[in-house]
Amino acid sequence: MSPEPVESEDGRTLVVDSISKHFYELRAVDNVTLRLSCGEILGLIGPNGSGKTTLVNVVTGVLPPTAGRVLFGGVDITGKKSFEIARTGLARTFQRVRLFGGLSVLENVMVAAMSVGARRRDAADRAREALGRMGMDRWLDAPATALPYGHERMVEVARALAMRPRFLFLDEPAAGLNEDESDELLSRLAPIPEELDLGLLIIDHDMHLIMRLCHRLQVLNYGRSIAEGNPEEVRAIPEVIEAYLGAPLEEGHA
Repeated sequence: MSPEPVESEDGRTLVVDSISKHFYELRAVDNVTLRLSCGEILGLIGPNGSGKTTLVNVVTGVLPPTAGRVLFGGVDITGKKSFEIARTGLARTFQRVRLFGGLSVLENVMVAAMSVGARRRDAADRAREALGRMGMDRWLDAPATALPYGHERMVEVARALAMRPRFLFLDEPAAGLNEDESDELLSRLAPIPEELDLGLLIIDHDMHLIMRLCHRLQVLNYGRSIAEGNPEEVRAIPEVIEAYLGAPLEEGHA
């Protein structure tokens, strides 16, 4: 069952209220409600094609909703353009890494900061801070094309952090990572919501990462929300096991 919508005027709660997205007869997202508060980590999970990325695309302005609304601190941002939503304080990454090959690692992250209004010097400071947080300090001057794949993922997260968001959406940041790289990502992400006072939403199929990282989980299936709660609660729900997990998940196994 979806959580009840909660409206907040203090800018610390993002509310996705009864969002639907239809493509002709296909209901890719069907009346989904969720909320995310600063300081917490919400995992959005479900089978391939369950509507997770489509929901994120609607919330971040990539796609217009068919119905519903998105509230940022009580302000309706539904239907705004992506760059407008980014400037309100909602940043995201994408499933595919999109670094600029002709720029250095530092410059790649600076571009993101400048896209939300930071001046060049401030953008450089933000970029260094974000890259340091993701363990990429020694790669600042390296060309983006020289990075191993796992490091590209870290830079992608750093770019989003350099935008100084209140809410950060990560779309499959562990995709393609090996176990050691996934553990490193976990250690880098876990303290961020508390240290930066932001809300983090993560989509991923790496259940070892998700179960250890997230404070709450929300599960989608066929575009609808079928469960919400802490990881221990969600992983024991029969409908979730049937739709996605396949069997009760033992700690340490994906």
